[in-house]
Amino acid sequence: MSHEDKSIREIRIDPIVPCNSVLVATARGMRPRKQEDPAPRDTRKHVETCPFCRGNEDKTPPTITAYPDENNWNIRVVENLYPVLGEDNTQDNLTFGLQQTIEGYGRHEVIIDHPSHGIAIHEMDIDHLAMVFKSYQDRMSDLYNSDPRLKYVLAFKNFGPAAGASIPHTHSQIIAMPVVPENLYNEVHNSSKYYKKHHRCIFCSLIDEALTYEATIYDRESGEVRRKINVGQYVIEKNKYFVAIKPFASRYEWEIHILPLNHEADYMRAPENELQAFAEVLKKSMARLEQVIGGAQYNYFLHSIPHGSDYNDCSPSYHWHLEICPRTSIPSGFELGSGLFVNTISPEDAAEKLRSVDLSDIL
Repeated sequence: MSHEDKSIREIRIDPIVPCNSVLVATARGMRPRKQEDPAPRDTRKHVETCPFCRGNEDKTPPTITAYPDENNWNIRVVENLYPVLGEDNTQDNLTFGLQQTIEGYGRHEVIIDHPSHGIAIHEMDIDHLAMVFKSYQDRMSDLYNSDPRLKYVLAFKNFGPAAGASIPHTHSQIIAMPVVPENLYNEVHNSSKYYKKHHRCIFCSLIDEALTYEATIYDRESGEVRRKINVGQYVIEKNKYFVAIKPFASRYEWEIHILPLNHEADYMRAPENELQAFAEVLKKSMARLEQVIGGAQYNYFLHSIPHGSDYNDCSPSYHWHLEICPRTSIPSGFELGSGLFVNTISPEDAAEKLRSVDLSDIL
């Protein structure tokens, strides 16, 4: 019996970070539960009281940079008024017994990624989206070069209150920090271990599997089909330079990862023409999500190789990528207590639903 004919209850091991396993339990999807409601879309183009709308520049900190210029901006970068890390903290690192602190130094910036208040990612022009991601590159480069204490710069976007967004106007954020986050460190460390053993980037191997691998697994005693994997089964979108994939061990039910087809560890090295191709895949992927789950609240974040001498040897083994994580359910005590994500929709079925969306009347 194939997975389409029966419910799935299995623990899937994340191939990049094996300790990040996922419990796929499709029968759990039948139980009564509280889902995150779709975030109400405020589709207005301009809101008089919104600090991020054009004409309200005096309601935010001064402009750091703007595209194409400060007077007629389409993208505007400012300091976050309520930063999680800042330059004003001069406290030294402390160690007392087993307790240790590291100075909370860093930078926290907001990228107001469109002048239209309520526009969604899938509604933005590809040229504009490419410029948004070019602005990430510019800010990451400037921040890395501004202070050697900064070990990692994270670009991310929150949409909807459940995803941590406090202002409805479309925006992204950049946080530069004095440590490399654990999840990023684990990705880099584990991909380096794989490379030393197999002499190949594990992300490149996963892309090749998604594009070329197929298999049928039979039950030894009955001969029935236990699992069938088809070529392209996990591929959501693809063009000349990028592919959007539904991870086999998806933590979130509608999670999508976008990766460059050609190996590159450092996002800041992505050329502008490839950012156009990236924007196309992102726009189409978000349009598919919009059609399938409608107005979901989500986070996305960029993972790129950290800068610094400790990571010079990791370029052949790491692969930058964007992770899109729609928030369609609330984590349970089991998930918080065990660290084991529970996914109630099989990634295969989710990928099929996303892939089957007809974009011809949407884009």
